[in-house]
Amino acid sequence: MWCRILSPRIVGRTGFCWRSLFTMQLKTSEFQSLFTEGLNGLAVVFEKHQHELRIAGGAVRDLLSGKRPEDVDFATTATPEEMKQMFQKAGIRMINNKGEKHGTITARLNNENFEVTTLRVDVQTDGRHAEVEFTTDWQKDAERRDLTINSMFLGLDGTLYDYFKGYEDLQNRKVRFVGSADQRIKEDYLRILRYFRFYGRVASEPDNHEPETLASIRENSRGLAAISGERIWQELKKMVVGNHAAHLLELMYSLELAQYIGLPPDGNVEEMKRVCQNAEDHSPKPMTILAALFSRPEEVEKMDVRLKVSKEERTLALFLIKHRRELRKSEDEPDSLKPFTDFIIDSRELDTQSKVCELLKYQGEEKLLAELSRWTIPRFPVSGHDLRKMGITTGKEIGATLQKLRDIWKRSGYQMDKDELLSYVKS
Repeated sequence: MWCRILSPRIVGRTGFCWRSLFTMQLKTSEFQSLFTEGLNGLAVVFEKHQHELRIAGGAVRDLLSGKRPEDVDFATTATPEEMKQMFQKAGIRMINNKGEKHGTITARLNNENFEVTTLRVDVQTDGRHAEVEFTTDWQKDAERRDLTINSMFLGLDGTLYDYFKGYEDLQNRKVRFVGSADQRIKEDYLRILRYFRFYGRVASEPDNHEPETLASIRENSRGLAAISGERIWQELKKMVVGNHAAHLLELMYSLELAQYIGLPPDGNVEEMKRVCQNAEDHSPKPMTILAALFSRPEEVEKMDVRLKVSKEERTLALFLIKHRRELRKSEDEPDSLKPFTDFIIDSRELDTQSKVCELLKYQGEEKLLAELSRWTIPRFPVSGHDLRKMGITTGKEIGATLQKLRDIWKRSGYQMDKDELLSYVKS
């Protein structure tokens, strides 16, 4: 059931414009599953004090897509001070007051945390941060959000409140900014990357962008230089493992975004497209895709300085760049894992097997990847203690002997046991 409501809004002193509010009733199992004892208790408090409470943003988008959201944010007409008074009277604990200046209060009920944010408008922005002013107008709060599909609200009775055709865009798999793309981007330049990330989540076609949107992104690309690397990396790594990743990365290069977000300006886009195709069905790590853009280790180091990636992510990129050409399947035995298992055995590092799995995704070796994923690293059966008992005492000689035995063991396919290997020492 749905209807569209038209209500007048005064414009200046001279007339009216009409704002369109689309509503419908949602009664899905995913929506009903949200009503835990904690949420029911929260709803009672707001109803008692006659303040409206609605589900906001991404959770609404997920529910309309038939998904149960992992995180649920709430919006309200109550100010932070009013919320604090309400919760104190009800004996509800409040935690993490860092968001209070932006209107967010976190209440804890029945071992659940509920983030509730006062409706607000941005009164001043610098492309990174905003000064906000609280309001009771739901449409004004929706106007300040980035994308139409993220600007909807859902009442606790299941009523959808949609001011900017977000539901229609979601149904049509369209990703559009609320109002002017140029204005929304200038409010927070990170929205450029959020556009690409949500395009990968929502759009069914790889190249169905509005030309005006891409023009605004190109014109404002330099604004990304002022955004922190951590925020950029959070968006980028979600985008590259989503749908249409190859198209979106290529598009970002054509719009000249790479230089501002830590990617090499002359990145190998064709290699990246091949790797995306190779790894498409195998859940590659974000860095497995991005590594294809890099030609030299120095480019990875520059990316790390800009984006502050984790040590694990940086070492994976360096590993793939170093070994993507030299560590490959044997031409004589193309179905053999031996080059890869020997490499893992020789490295003796705990995470080498996972890195080699990413390398096989990079190379598109589907069959070998499946085998290596099932393979368990065998334990080399001889130790330095065994050799000391045989009279080999110097560290140098023990090391050389263990290496010789390890080579013999590898040639046996890791099948020889301790006694068989030590017999070589005796002889």
